[in-house]
Amino acid sequence: MRIVSLLPAATDIVAVLGLGGDLVGRTHECDWPPEVVEAVPVVTAAELATDRMSSREISDAVGGAAHRGSSLYTLDVERLADLAPDVVLTQDLCEVCAVSYTGVSRAVRLLDSGPRVISLEPRTLPEVLRSIEHLGEALGAADAASRRVAELEDRLAAVRSMVADRPRPRVAAIEWLDPLWPAGHWVPEQIRAAGGEPLLAEAGEHTTAIDWETVRASQPEVILLMPCGFPPERTQEEWRLLTRYPGWADLPAVRAGQVWVLDGPAYFNRPGPRVVRGVEVLAQVLHGVHVGAPVKDGEAHRV
Repeated sequence: MRIVSLLPAATDIVAVLGLGGDLVGRTHECDWPPEVVEAVPVVTAAELATDRMSSREISDAVGGAAHRGSSLYTLDVERLADLAPDVVLTQDLCEVCAVSYTGVSRAVRLLDSGPRVISLEPRTLPEVLRSIEHLGEALGAADAASRRVAELEDRLAAVRSMVADRPRPRVAAIEWLDPLWPAGHWVPEQIRAAGGEPLLAEAGEHTTAIDWETVRASQPEVILLMPCGFPPERTQEEWRLLTRYPGWADLPAVRAGQVWVLDGPAYFNRPGPRVVRGVEVLAQVLHGVHVGAPVKDGEAHRV
């Protein structure tokens, strides 16, 4: 089977299903696992030079609070045709996160091969796990998918058990720094599974920008910074944008030294199997509980 993945989370899933060798195309944002990055050709490109733009400039360019992102990515249709995929994996959840389902469907109609298009659109943590099973069934790897999901559920259960009797700190997760954007979808469930009380967003919610007063009024005891698409190094450079707000220094999280930079793209922004590692990371951040491998500095860093 020849698979083109136009969604980094889908690439993650294909890899854990043991089908990495079937990938013939990927996005420019697919950065895991390393062997896929090295061997699989890229069929997308970014329209914006985001490495030279501020968070506010990026937000304005992709539609601001409307979160449109309609011209954020381009798809190399000619190269896609040359790759002759049997299956194209995409999403219709967020046009800022990847090439949209509409754009992919339009491109596929131009191909002679007529590949099957599969769209993954999980909004919650259980739906992320179900999407692994769904994709496994579609790709002829149902048994492998069942095993992987069982392993992930066992890891989640281990974290929940370890934090069950601990106090639950109030946690604000920020997915964009300017404007302020709370992390929704599966992130509130990640926080809850790790023993925290999520603020600012509900499970499954597709959030919008919020004002500073909303954040201040929530009085978070822990602040998690996980800008979508930003590696931790970029977040580390920009987190001080928050210090300009009135009352920043008086927040319980700031007074307690509980402001953390996390690896958003790896463990929180993308609905793939590594969200479970995100829960393990949060358990160590919130409670010092070690489930799985110890947290590395690149995974979580206190500012």
